[in-house]
Amino acid sequence: MKDIKAIKGKFYIQRLIEEGEHEHQDFKFSISDARKIARSVSAFANNDGGRLLVGVKDNGNIAGVRNEEDIYVIEQAAAMYCRPAQKVEFTAFKTEGGAVVIRAEIARAMHRPVQAQEPDGTWRSYYRVKDENIVAPDLMVRAWRKKESQKGALLSFSDAESGLISLLEENKKVTIEEFMKAARISRHTAEDIIVKLYAVGMIDFTYTGNGFKIMRN
Repeated sequence: MKDIKAIKGKFYIQRLIEEGEHEHQDFKFSISDARKIARSVSAFANNDGGRLLVGVKDNGNIAGVRNEEDIYVIEQAAAMYCRPAQKVEFTAFKTEGGAVVIRAEIARAMHRPVQAQEPDGTWRSYYRVKDENIVAPDLMVRAWRKKESQKGALLSFSDAESGLISLLEENKKVTIEEFMKAARISRHTAEDIIVKLYAVGMIDFTYTGNGFKIMRN
């Protein structure tokens, strides 16, 4: 199968399946839509990486890879429908009854954001949250871009910037609205500060179940 020799992996694959689908793992029975898979590649790459288990149904049952075309579609998704293009590492495992499951591993991107091309030709950035690929918030994408282009360090803080650091030390995690209220600033100003502090590595984004919040890095 695409020059990939399957190795024994019955128990290894079963352990992965028992984890279920989560932030770093997704089951794929079969693959036919490169743009849809590009969303998964984007989401994993923009998070901390992840893997697709191809030949596994959503309920965890092993069906096995039916066609090596699945691998080509993933490669096409990562190379043609992701910007910048991403590399995928494939490993084939023999499982119960001789069925083959492919582990397709996507690493955390060296440069974010990684965008996926939509059917209408537009590009969007995705992020993996639990077992879903969600569209990355605009503020997070802005922060990623700022960090990529950042030159030099932030040497001094305004009162509002210092206030955000103090607020985070007290509350651990805050929403942009909480920051705006505490600092008595506009959303535009709050967003600019968050982007700036993220770019120099002082804060990060975290998903709490009710949306993204800001936390100390």
